[in-house]
Amino acid sequence: MNSEEITPEKVLYSEISFELAEMVRVDQEMRQKSLESMKSNPGDDFWDSEVDKRNTERMKEIILEIGWPTVSKVGAGGMRDAWLIVQHADHDLDFQKQCLELMKNEPEGEVGKTEIGYLEDRTRVNSGQEQLYGTQFYDKDGVYIPRPIKDEENLEQRRAEAGMEPMSEYKKHFEEKYS
Repeated sequence: MNSEEITPEKVLYSEISFELAEMVRVDQEMRQKSLESMKSNPGDDFWDSEVDKRNTERMKEIILEIGWPTVSKVGAGGMRDAWLIVQHADHDLDFQKQCLELMKNEPEGEVGKTEIGYLEDRTRVNSGQEQLYGTQFYDKDGVYIPRPIKDEENLEQRRAEAGMEPMSEYKKHFEEKYS
């Protein structure tokens, strides 16, 4: 199934899709305010870990209700919103791993390969393992460096297969956003 084939009237759970979008709006607003305050006024901190905790608990309920939010269930945007909420659930690694397996078990086209790659890296890094796609960075004295990458010589091939941009472009965009 191709995400372009899914139209709003074909989405099975439009109310959940709208709810996921609102959860992500709050998530991103909090993160953006926090990022801006770090750059302009480090004394002000808008970070609210309760946002991630609330979103994680609601995602658990959604998954119990409908399974993984796939393209046909909540639309392509809803699927990405569900992934982002789980991506930010670092406080619950077991849940992240559970969701990664759910995503991997969905039919082709129901979950983005890119989203799977990002969550794969996140769970690996959170488990103390090397990442596969180079999506996770850390700040070393104001310079962003990718966390250790397994089989780095095949990184670009894996990124391409997952629909990701080349590492040099990703690193450039990452630095522009966070530097």
